[in-house]
Amino acid sequence: MKLWLGASLPNRCLMCHQSVSLPSTGICVTCLDSGLYQQPVCLGCGRGLQIQSRYCGTCQSTEPLLVISPCSYHQGLGRWVGSIKYRAQFAGLPALSAALVARIHKLEAAGFIHRPQVLVPVPLHETRLKARGFNQAWIIADTLSKRLNIPIETHSLVRSLDTQSQAGLTGKQRRKNLKNAFNLDDYFPYQRIALIDDVVTTGTTAKEIASLFERRHIHVQVWCLARAEAPGLLD
Repeated sequence: MKLWLGASLPNRCLMCHQSVSLPSTGICVTCLDSGLYQQPVCLGCGRGLQIQSRYCGTCQSTEPLLVISPCSYHQGLGRWVGSIKYRAQFAGLPALSAALVARIHKLEAAGFIHRPQVLVPVPLHETRLKARGFNQAWIIADTLSKRLNIPIETHSLVRSLDTQSQAGLTGKQRRKNLKNAFNLDDYFPYQRIALIDDVVTTGTTAKEIASLFERRHIHVQVWCLARAEAPGLLD
C-alpha cells in the first residue's frame, strides 16, 4: 500500500516545485542545469577557467589532489546536497549523482582524469554511524558504483577516532582534529582509487585520507556531489 501511494503522489522538483516526469525525480532538468558549473573550473582549487584544463596556473606548480564535482556548493544545489546528510532527504540524489557521472565521463573523455579501479567512501566512526543511521558517502558511492560499474571498497579504510565535527573549525583546527583519525589496512591491492564524499570544503579530510594511500604510491582523486570552494574563485 505504501509503495502504491508513493507512486501515485505527484513527483515535484525540490527547487521550483513543478511536476517532474517519471522516471526523473527530485530536481528537474532546468533547475539542475542552472545549478551546475557554468564554466570550466580547476580540478585542484576550483578556480574558474577560460578553457578546461586539469589545473590553473597556480595549481600547476603543486599539482594538488584532484577534486571532481559537478557544481559549487554555493550556487543553488548545495542546499540539497546538505539535506542528504543533515535531513536524510535523498530525493535529489539521483539527479545529483547523474550530474557527477556526466562530469566524470566528460573529464575522462578529455583525458584530464583516469577511471579508478575502486570507489572508497569516506568512513564514519562507528559511534557517529550508529547515531546518524547511515553514511551518506557510502550511499553516494553505491549509486556511482551501479552507474559506472566500479566496485566499492569499505573494509580497508576505517575511521579510528570519533572526532568532533569539522564545521566551524579553522584550517589549523581541522588538521589537528583529523590527525591520526583514519587507518588503512596493510593489504590494499589497488593502484587507483576515487575517494567519495558528499561535499569538499577545505579538503582537510580528503587530504588526510589521501596521504595514507599516497605513501603507498596509490593514486587518489576525490569525487563529490558539490565543492565549497574559497570565496571569489568563480568570479
